Amino acid sequence: MQRRDFMKLGAGLGAAGLAGGLPFGAAAQTKAVFKASDVQPPGYPTVAATENLGKKLSAATQGRLAIQMYPSMQLGGEKETIEQTQIGAIQMSRVSVGTMGPIVDAINVINMPFLFKNTAHAEKMMDGEIGQELLDKITASPNANLVALCWMDAGARSLYNTKHPIKSIEDIKGLKFRVIGNPIFIDMMNALGGNGVAMGYDQVFSALQTGVIDGAENNMPSYVFSNHYTAAKYVTLTEHLVIPEVLVFSKRIWSTLSADDQNLIKKFAREAQLEERGFWNQYEQKALDKAKAAGSQIIEVADKTPFQNAVKPVWDKYGPKYQDMIKRIQAIA
Repeated sequence: MQRRDFMKLGAGLGAAGLAGGLPFGAAAQTKAVFKASDVQPPGYPTVAATENLGKKLSAATQGRLAIQMYPSMQLGGEKETIEQTQIGAIQMSRVSVGTMGPIVDAINVINMPFLFKNTAHAEKMMDGEIGQELLDKITASPNANLVALCWMDAGARSLYNTKHPIKSIEDIKGLKFRVIGNPIFIDMMNALGGNGVAMGYDQVFSALQTGVIDGAENNMPSYVFSNHYTAAKYVTLTEHLVIPEVLVFSKRIWSTLSADDQNLIKKFAREAQLEERGFWNQYEQKALDKAKAAGSQIIEVADKTPFQNAVKPVWDKYGPKYQDMIKRIQAIA
């Protein structure tokens, strides 16, 4: 049996158990342990923040509600864990907005390349009115069947590859770069002159090692702590995307919880959003230091204009339907 088939079978069995009232009863007063999934390893900022959310929830409910964290892709890649969370086999998942975009089109606006001036600009969006509005769009979407609890920082994404230093946009030409499975990102990479290859995060390391792809694009902690830096030594700080992560809860299970329990989870999730940011800033610096110490070549981009100009076709194709929201985001001071 294939791994993905096994996971789907497991998810189906989990859904069957939930349909019978186990382990979450309609009264929502039974003891429950929520499964939480993350593709990143133990100690990663999103993992640590979700674990702390669980500790607070357990303390506040005297152990009635708790969270069991499954990091390091134990329950599958992001696509698989979203599917399992939608049917309730997993109760909580931390996923990239890049992966959520094809499910809830309205949030694809923040997947546009070079939308944000910098990470501080993105953080203001997350913490403000627009951030809550976009979370609500996920929760309201009939396609998602998820409750969006909070944002989590994921820094800026840059290019890294196994072949040669990328010092100008011309150096990207012909290289195969893994991107998240979202049409915006495939078109973005193609517009930059590379070949965008949609691929699950769980497959990237082996694909870099075997030459299936020449490179990928991600934030510095993902590059280092998923060991991509051991295969791809050339990093160019294009910072072409600033796409946050989102912590989602299964709407199927959420509906069985009392309003008090729902509000408690929301409260601790908001605290996790800010707590994870502090973890992130420390972790990002550690990742950069580790990459440099291991011999990675880190290339700054003094002028990003050629990269920004190259993705204009992506903006022409996808931008018009997000025009109003783009203006609001760009107006954030």
